[in-house]
Amino acid sequence: MEESFTNQSEEFSEEDQLMQLVGFNIGTELFGVSILMVQEIIRSAPITTVPNSPDFIEGIINLRGNIVPVIDLRKRLNIYIKEMDYEKSWILILNVNDRVTGFIVDFVTKVLKIDEKTVEPPPDIVVAGLESQYIRGVCKLDKNLLILLDFNRILRIDEFKKLKDVG
Repeated sequence: MEESFTNQSEEFSEEDQLMQLVGFNIGTELFGVSILMVQEIIRSAPITTVPNSPDFIEGIINLRGNIVPVIDLRKRLNIYIKEMDYEKSWILILNVNDRVTGFIVDFVTKVLKIDEKTVEPPPDIVVAGLESQYIRGVCKLDKNLLILLDFNRILRIDEFKKLKDVG
């Protein structure tokens, strides 16, 4: 885990509503997910390919006896910057709609504490072009922008059914 980011000011009053997020990168972009959804974070694991699965599903892993489907978040979000180096990647194990699912990311930063007041809704033009409304908001961190993802909406209903079939 490489970098740390701060949200505008390090000082928060008690009435500020702080969100705790796990930050991660895909390419040069910084994303965040609520720490409450994160079950664990692992380095890359051997992934078994599942025939006839959607292209963004890399396959399944055996996580201490549990079969967990793994999604390449780069493919799911259509971020094709470079070829993914799976040996150096991380897998976020999240609880999504009561289903344990792995998401491959480039690397994970540390836990971020964000003042909820600094999170702005995504621009309408961006959300209108998305197949599902998975961007929860955007906030400024140092000189970067952090995109908050809603993993409960990252898959459409038909994709979620396919994911259940894979697992």
